[in-house]
Amino acid sequence: MTADDGVLSGLSFLGVPRGPMVRVHGGFANRMYRLETDQGSFAVKELNRVDRRWVYRVEDVFRFERAAFAAGVPMAEPIWAGSDLLVHRWVEGEKVPEEPVAVAFAFEVGEILALIHSLNVEWTRGVIDEPTPRDWPELAERAVATGQPWADELASRVETFVAIAQFVDACERPGPVVLTHRDIQPWNLLARDGRPVVLDWELSGMIDLSGELGSTALSLSKGRGFDGVEPEVFRAVLDGYVAGGGVLPPPGPSWFAYMIAGWLGHIRWNILRCLAGVEATTGPELALSHESVRNGVRGLPDLFSRLPELQKLLA
Repeated sequence: MTADDGVLSGLSFLGVPRGPMVRVHGGFANRMYRLETDQGSFAVKELNRVDRRWVYRVEDVFRFERAAFAAGVPMAEPIWAGSDLLVHRWVEGEKVPEEPVAVAFAFEVGEILALIHSLNVEWTRGVIDEPTPRDWPELAERAVATGQPWADELASRVETFVAIAQFVDACERPGPVVLTHRDIQPWNLLARDGRPVVLDWELSGMIDLSGELGSTALSLSKGRGFDGVEPEVFRAVLDGYVAGGGVLPPPGPSWFAYMIAGWLGHIRWNILRCLAGVEATTGPELALSHESVRNGVRGLPDLFSRLPELQKLLA
């Protein structure tokens, strides 16, 4: 896909283009392009500002990224941030598949988290604490009425989704609260020479430490489902965090509440995009939203049912 002249002219400081910007598909929230110029290769991210679930704090995130890069966090170099675009230097690496990573890789991710949490960066806004939506029965009714391909599955699990929302609101977070990336998942990592590189910092902000550690450790220690969680990989993230100077919070369900809440919100957001029934000009394509809903309607109840056994990973 070719970028329009207005966008390219706004990026003239990156050098003379060697060709049009090329769309890189697969983003779950925004749209990514690769731009080659006489000054190098750049990742240009077009931010979805049409129907976001939260307000982007572009300047704060960019300042946080610059501090992380200066501190030695392995990541794409942040180059520029505008109201609708983010620019980073392009990083070559291998995609991290959604399967258990190597123990050494997981350990290094834990060390990276400890380094990120040690940064002294001003952040004026605290934890975003919004009531969890409880409109799942209404969403299921609308899905059935409009013939959505996943409507029957959602309708059969409405009570579970209401219970999940109740759990998210009631779960106590022990603290401390840290400023961090908040979304270190396989799809936001690259492997370069077998070592992790952290991408996609737009969700950065304050979060209860247990939520970040639990989400990261679980995502790196499992495959697409939850039948094959590898405890040694999970523990390696925590061991790396301690080796990097971090202190682990007490065990409990809060370790998984953030991941559950984030997935719940992501499903609902994609349901609304699917119910609109039109191909949006920004954010994920409609087909990807349908895939996200289908995977979430099946996967999130499974994750929720496994909370007792997942907490055993913390022993």
